[in-house]
Amino acid sequence: MPYYSDELVEEVRSRNDIVDVIGGYVRLQRKGSTYFGLCPFHNEKTGSFSVSPNKQMYYCFGCGAGGNVFTFLMQYENFTFGEAMESLAERAGITLPKREMSASQRREADRRARLLEVNKEAAKYYYLLLRSPRGEKAYRYFKNRALSDETIKKFGLGYSDQYSDDLYRYLRNKGYEDELLKDSGLVTIDEKRGGYDKFWNRAMFPIMDVNSRVIGFGGRVMGDGEPKYLNSPETRIFDKSRNLYGLNLARTTKRQQLLLCEGYMDVIALHQAGFDNAAASLGTSLTSGHANLLKRYTKEVYLTYDSDGAGIRAALRAIPILKEVGIATKVVNMAPYKDPDEFIKALGAEEYQKRIDAAENSFLFEIRMLERDYDTGDPEGKTAFYHEIARRLLNFPEELERENYLEAVADKYRIGFDHLRKLVGSLAAQDGLIRHPAPLKSGIHENKKKEDGMKTSQKLLLTWLIEEPRLYEKIRAWISADDFTEELYRKAAALLFEQFEAGQGVNPAKIVSYFEDEEEQKEAAGLFNAAIREVETKDDREKALKETLVRVKRNSIERRSREDDPADMDAMMRLIEDRRALEQLEKLHISID
Repeated sequence: MPYYSDELVEEVRSRNDIVDVIGGYVRLQRKGSTYFGLCPFHNEKTGSFSVSPNKQMYYCFGCGAGGNVFTFLMQYENFTFGEAMESLAERAGITLPKREMSASQRREADRRARLLEVNKEAAKYYYLLLRSPRGEKAYRYFKNRALSDETIKKFGLGYSDQYSDDLYRYLRNKGYEDELLKDSGLVTIDEKRGGYDKFWNRAMFPIMDVNSRVIGFGGRVMGDGEPKYLNSPETRIFDKSRNLYGLNLARTTKRQQLLLCEGYMDVIALHQAGFDNAAASLGTSLTSGHANLLKRYTKEVYLTYDSDGAGIRAALRAIPILKEVGIATKVVNMAPYKDPDEFIKALGAEEYQKRIDAAENSFLFEIRMLERDYDTGDPEGKTAFYHEIARRLLNFPEELERENYLEAVADKYRIGFDHLRKLVGSLAAQDGLIRHPAPLKSGIHENKKKEDGMKTSQKLLLTWLIEEPRLYEKIRAWISADDFTEELYRKAAALLFEQFEAGQGVNPAKIVSYFEDEEEQKEAAGLFNAAIREVETKDDREKALKETLVRVKRNSIERRSREDDPADMDAMMRLIEDRRALEQLEKLHISID
């Protein structure tokens, strides 16, 4: 990642008003001094997503997503910080310094750039061939699959000629050398045969990364050749386990979930029918790399795999992989049709939407598929089936979620709720999987609650100072950054107090930029967006502020009394002084005028 000075980062941030930037993605409505809209990061019906022009920050009170203008582009567009910086600098008309790279990094970057260039040239050539008399066979194939010219153009579909060295000769005439063409995966170089194409006499599907750069191809043979479908081999720029076909288009959908298919034609047919949220894996089973990629763009995936045995097995493999990264999954039932393409041709988009609306919860789908392995007409088989259901219910560690699924399964399979619950409890006790320990006398549970409450108090104090900067002068004698017990809170407080002391004015969005990790940025944004309880009178506000201040200070003293070395006389003297200060603070009246 290129290095940019703090001053340049702040210039780019300050020249891009967050309301204007986010307003290009989210419909915002002004309420008082803040703008609100539907959160683009989770599914909601009432807008809890706030954008503050004063703070130059956004925060969702529903899912906790938050940050500054850089964070938003990193979350929404899946940009790295460098890419967000470049995008916002261009938007503001700021020229960034050239990126410094080592010789080896420069060589690798140049090689990747040239491979992308070669793939782009090949995609353009395949597209031109499709529209020429030589591509009539493939063009007719696409037309027979009910694709419009607009869809063919949108997906850059093409044709590889029947002559096995056609693309090789074309690219050589463009000036590309054999070694590069070999590395691209488009051409094989043989001592006897010379150069010949990987793809020939095939309908071509360019594969693009999330930034719409051509990184590989899929090809369907025209005629009876083998294999019927062929994909590019893996190269420096093409990794099948970390890319999904159509995701470059699907990632910008306004729909709340993504549809995951098995084939290129399924994705294309769905997009043509108006389902712009469809993507597919590239001829491989779903991997954790795919799941992590999907997680950047959605929290919910609908599996719309083939309805045959292979499709069902693929869905059963995909469900735990998606669950592992926190993606909620449902399964679309397309029976009696094989795949989305066939379904839409037969019944149309409206009926397909109904199937999406009726999609089955992935756990209930797993149980329904499991049922086929048991003879539930036989008492012994039915008992074994119920035991397996109970074992699978144990996989839900959260009691509320487990209870909800227990209720749903009991209702669907007409098992007595209490009977199934007892069975789950019995198996849990046998396997030692679920324990409900009694509260410990050590007070661990109470301390945890106290700690969580203390985090809230510290957030409230920081938010209060952001909302009403004049309060800092009234409390600066009683509080310091060291009084914040969480490391991230302490760092954020130190940066905020530095701004106050320097007389720079409050700039919470700048503070967020100091944190490199995306999760830390999100947490830092939360510090300045705590929900301050509305109170009616000035006296009540003053009382609430003082109580918060006292709680934070007392907690700081208690922590240091536990952690400081009793032999450290300087630390002990500071502790004594702070205890005296706390006594004074408790008697003090703090005015908020």
